Amino acid sequence: MASSPLDNLAEQTAQLLATVAALGSIDQLRDDEPMITGKRSFLSTLQKSLGVLAPEDRKDAGARLQEARRTVEAALEGRRDELTRAARLRQLEVDRMDLGDVVVGAVRWPATVGHPSLVAVTQRELEDVFVAMGFTVSEGPEVESDWYNFEALNIPPAHPARGMWDTFYVELGEPETVVLRTHTSPTQIHLMESAVARDSLPIHAVMPGRCYRRDTPDARHLAAFHQVEGLVVDHHIAFSDLAGVIETFTRAYFGPDIESRLRPAFFPFTEPSAEFEVTCTICRGEGCRTCSQTGWIELGGCGMLDPAVLDAVGIDGDEWSGFAFGFGIDRCAQMRHQIADMRALVENDARFLRQFS
Repeated sequence: MASSPLDNLAEQTAQLLATVAALGSIDQLRDDEPMITGKRSFLSTLQKSLGVLAPEDRKDAGARLQEARRTVEAALEGRRDELTRAARLRQLEVDRMDLGDVVVGAVRWPATVGHPSLVAVTQRELEDVFVAMGFTVSEGPEVESDWYNFEALNIPPAHPARGMWDTFYVELGEPETVVLRTHTSPTQIHLMESAVARDSLPIHAVMPGRCYRRDTPDARHLAAFHQVEGLVVDHHIAFSDLAGVIETFTRAYFGPDIESRLRPAFFPFTEPSAEFEVTCTICRGEGCRTCSQTGWIELGGCGMLDPAVLDAVGIDGDEWSGFAFGFGIDRCAQMRHQIADMRALVENDARFLRQFS
């Protein structure tokens, strides 16, 4: 019987696997890989030699050779993963900092355990208030399409209401189609779309998060700030339900001595709309710089959902109704802790931060 180029394939494959197992570094693997599985490898040489076989023997020989190649390539990739992990662990060990050498007495202030920022603490407190009122908590992306941030909220392109928001646009896709969200209202659209898709109406939810506007920082405004949005979609919802939620929240969070009021306003996504104000906790209604001498601080806006918003997400406005509200988490922190200037929240002054540790 004539000899075949594949007579010693099993032994030769075992030798290749032993060579792979002996590779000691990624660099060595990179250098030896062409001789193991590349065009200059033993396996490629065998592939070329199959032409000497009889036509009826080539199919079986080719299948055996490909199986051997797959076995060697799988071993090579496994070894590559092992060497990569080992190199990563060695680098982490080199970069590891030994904090045991820190001398606490050598620093100006005693070392202390870190703690959440005042805004983060305030957000959790607000969530607790609304959860106790029967709301769930949802989140949404900070980078939104123009449709979610404006159009689905009844603010089409060139609408005059767009002037109410100084928007940061992201250089992605067509010009002025992707934005840093200017409010947390887009999360309402995501939530209602999801509820329609899953047939899970009604909705009672609050949606906290960070927002961005091209505002000049002052005592009451920041360019990057935080809001909490509320949304209710249910049967037979009226403006009196909205007023009751606002009143319950104000007393639960600020205390029974702080009053709230709703003043008529305009928002494209609610009708009727109102501004939500509370007694200034800095001057207790007497008038100061923080409240612009009015005795009141605007926390945000609210109103009944405009039918156009319900239509945009496929909710039947004849069957369902609802309301929405939104206000600043930073401003709640400012009022709760009587902080005269909101810029103190982002200036990283240790003297200020230590008051809330």
